[in-house]
Amino acid sequence: MLLLTIVQGPDKGKAFNIPPNEPQLIGRSSEALRITDYTVSRRHAELTPDGGHWFIRDLKSHNGTYVNGIRISARTRLKIGDEVRAGSTVFAFGGVQSNPETDIVEILAPDAIDAEIERTLASNDDSVLMAVPEPRMAANEHLRLLMKASEIATDSIDQQELLAAILELVFDQFEPERGVILIAPDKYHSPRPTVVKYMTPPKDAEAAKIQLSQTILQHAMIKREAVLSSNAMADPRFKSGDSIQRLGIRSAMCCPILFRDRVFGAIYIDSSIVNYTFTADQLALLSAVGQQTGLAMANLELVGEQLHTERLAVIGETVASLSHSIKNILQGIRGGADVVEMGLKKDDLKIAKGGWGILKRNIDRIMSLTLNMLAFSRQQNIEIELTKLGPLLEECSELLEGLCRTRQVPLIVDVDSDIPPIPIDPNLIHQAMMNLMANAVEAVEPKTGVVTVRVDYHPKGAPGPDGKPKPKMSGTSGAEVEISIIDNGPGIPKDRREWVFEPFNSTKGMRGTGLGLAVTKRIIEDHQGSIAAHETAGGGATLRVIIPADPAQLIDPSATAAAKNITHTPRFSR
Repeated sequence: MLLLTIVQGPDKGKAFNIPPNEPQLIGRSSEALRITDYTVSRRHAELTPDGGHWFIRDLKSHNGTYVNGIRISARTRLKIGDEVRAGSTVFAFGGVQSNPETDIVEILAPDAIDAEIERTLASNDDSVLMAVPEPRMAANEHLRLLMKASEIATDSIDQQELLAAILELVFDQFEPERGVILIAPDKYHSPRPTVVKYMTPPKDAEAAKIQLSQTILQHAMIKREAVLSSNAMADPRFKSGDSIQRLGIRSAMCCPILFRDRVFGAIYIDSSIVNYTFTADQLALLSAVGQQTGLAMANLELVGEQLHTERLAVIGETVASLSHSIKNILQGIRGGADVVEMGLKKDDLKIAKGGWGILKRNIDRIMSLTLNMLAFSRQQNIEIELTKLGPLLEECSELLEGLCRTRQVPLIVDVDSDIPPIPIDPNLIHQAMMNLMANAVEAVEPKTGVVTVRVDYHPKGAPGPDGKPKPKMSGTSGAEVEISIIDNGPGIPKDRREWVFEPFNSTKGMRGTGLGLAVTKRIIEDHQGSIAAHETAGGGATLRVIIPADPAQLIDPSATAAAKNITHTPRFSR
């Protein structure tokens, strides 16, 4: 299966399978081979198969598509090894992926032409490294290898990452031609290849096959012994034309990956170099590496079990919190419905209208809770557009007009019309601003409360009061926008200014869900910004949001919407 590998750009190292006979889209769109490079358009380029060959065409992207450094204007045929550039990302086209579900590793049955076991070594023997005396230099090298294996085992938190690092270490030490690590999901299933490596990339699919003796593998895993098989080419059973003869396998080693009574799998390496075979010393060393790997696998299992337990505990806490919030909302809905029903029975429209007000408020609450739950529970796909903040905040103010009128709280939106459009996802920022502004309106006292939303633009390198450039709160070096939601309510105690942004923490009691500020914080941080709570001079609270505002750093100009040049003035919602 062909690969499209990212060799340069924000997603360097990421690789995509290219299924045969299926066109593939490159870009930031959800249906494309997803990359996070903002200089790549949502629909940047398309790969299409035709007559056994692959072609690429640019989809009128802003930054263009390049093949081997040349910008393409028409459908272009790709060859294995070609470099494709889209924005700041460079792809390498072609290559063979090590896929555990393929037949790259072929395990030969015992009754087929097979290898002969020459030497075995018990892998649970603590003295394996002392089996044969060796020079001090070799002993030091072996100690270095085991220390490196221990370091890998300690640092790895992912099984695939662990096994790949171990096989890389084995190749550095033993210099085999091919190697594979096989892992059994449990004691009832046969081991399957998980990581495969070659000293030299194979030229074709046939050369890519690693034929592993089932006799060797079963001996290593069942008897828990490391196995050395040498001089397979000299064995009279391997006649000309047979697989071992064709591939030239002269020496192979296999050791179990085990911890105590648990056998996780095996490490297998082989070589076809003339006049070279693996030694008993190397077998002992490989066995020790297998033990270190088994210890690491056991630790990963324990960590996984602990994470599962913690996840269940968090799920239980989440369900309890949500159940409490939903129960309160449903009680409000039932109460409103009872009042509406009473008004209908008495044919009294005034009573029914009073009940409808209760119903509507609680329906709005459950809708808000549902939207916040969805936003909090899934990774947001940010769709960046150049957006004017003024019209966005004005729309939020209009949607809150009914709440402001009911509580008799003025909501002032103060945005300079000269502030340029900034790169944001308008829908997500709209949701965040609605959460912050609604919280502020509900936090102040009716009739006496006031909420002000102020927006300040800080250009790149803008000087502060001391004449020096202001420090950038968002962590970027470009321009920033500061949005302050200021109220004269009771304020937020200093020891709770971080607490309010945690899920299911609410200062509203039964009226709050505890998700609004947590969702808002995630949205702001997804925009590489920051949010913090401060004390307002004279009493009250200020929620300050900082968002990077430099389009060159964040977005692909071809993917932006036209900025609306709309002027507006501060207004009151009563």
